[in-house]
Amino acid sequence: MPSAKKVAWAQLKVGIMAILALVILSALIVLLTGTQNPFSKTFVVYTFMGDSGAMTEGSAVRLNGILVGKVRKIGLSGEANPDRVIKMDLEIDNKFMNQIPVDSSVGFSAENVLGAKFLNIKRGLKKQYIQNGSVLASRDDKDFLEVIQSAMPLLDSAQVILNRIDKIVALVETGKGSIGKLLTDEQLYTNLNNTIADMNKVTSALNTGKGTLGLLLNDDALYQDFRRTIAKLDTLADGLQAGEGTAGKLLKDSTLYDELRKSSAELRTLITDLNAGKGTAGKLLKDDALHQRLLTSLDKVNATIDRVNSGQGTLGQLMVNPALYENLTAATGEMREFMKEFRANPKKFLSIQLKLF
Repeated sequence: MPSAKKVAWAQLKVGIMAILALVILSALIVLLTGTQNPFSKTFVVYTFMGDSGAMTEGSAVRLNGILVGKVRKIGLSGEANPDRVIKMDLEIDNKFMNQIPVDSSVGFSAENVLGAKFLNIKRGLKKQYIQNGSVLASRDDKDFLEVIQSAMPLLDSAQVILNRIDKIVALVETGKGSIGKLLTDEQLYTNLNNTIADMNKVTSALNTGKGTLGLLLNDDALYQDFRRTIAKLDTLADGLQAGEGTAGKLLKDSTLYDELRKSSAELRTLITDLNAGKGTAGKLLKDDALHQRLLTSLDKVNATIDRVNSGQGTLGQLMVNPALYENLTAATGEMREFMKEFRANPKKFLSIQLKLF
């Protein structure tokens, strides 16, 4: 039978082992849960939100993704402001006190697609840093499920588009439509190959200098002619720039430019005078009395022409009376005969008488 001393020593060893096991288990729990060192000093800051987002006490608090603390308490704030319904107490490690500016903001972030979330502090820019009891502003970050729900209409539209694409692919695979025939019709494939072969022949002919296009591409004489033409154009352009010839003077002569400006000014003055009713042409355009007299004169001319056409007056009879026309024609004929006889025998018609007193 063991002595009491040995039993007490054995019990002491068992107790020490149990304590060590509890310490190791606690350390493992701390390491696995990702919380900060329980022996480190912390300070508390607050934030207000419109919704807790199903956050739980003990959730991680990160500064731009780096673990800095945990959520110590979540509760109702009692305020009427809908953006400050929820109050969260954030327990932050003391070593981060001088690394979180006062204009930093807090929002929800998802650790994974399964819905695990944490509070992420987005670091601000100011030089003043938070203290124990400070209040951080919150961001209106959408929850992961809200993002998925807002994307559902887009996903539905994408599903409809995919269904249509599946139908089009099925039609193409069965050889329907232009694309389907292009993929499945052997005759079309053969024709396409023949066309490509013909194009290769044309390309070969061009490369060997055959035909008009081939000569255009390969004939050195044609190339030289083209270069000479370009050189002539360059010379012509240089002459124009130097003010040579009529076109060059037109481009470079300032006197001609000044005369053109003067002519333009005179033309504008003339148009202004016409619009103002000055001069004969201006009065013709603007004077209503002259316009009326012109219309009256035209009416009289029209009336005279109408009378002539109707056979009134001498001119009218001459225009419409055939007897007068025939008499005039006969008289003209007799006059020609008389002149002909006169030129042939003027003595017949001329006589000289001498009388002595």
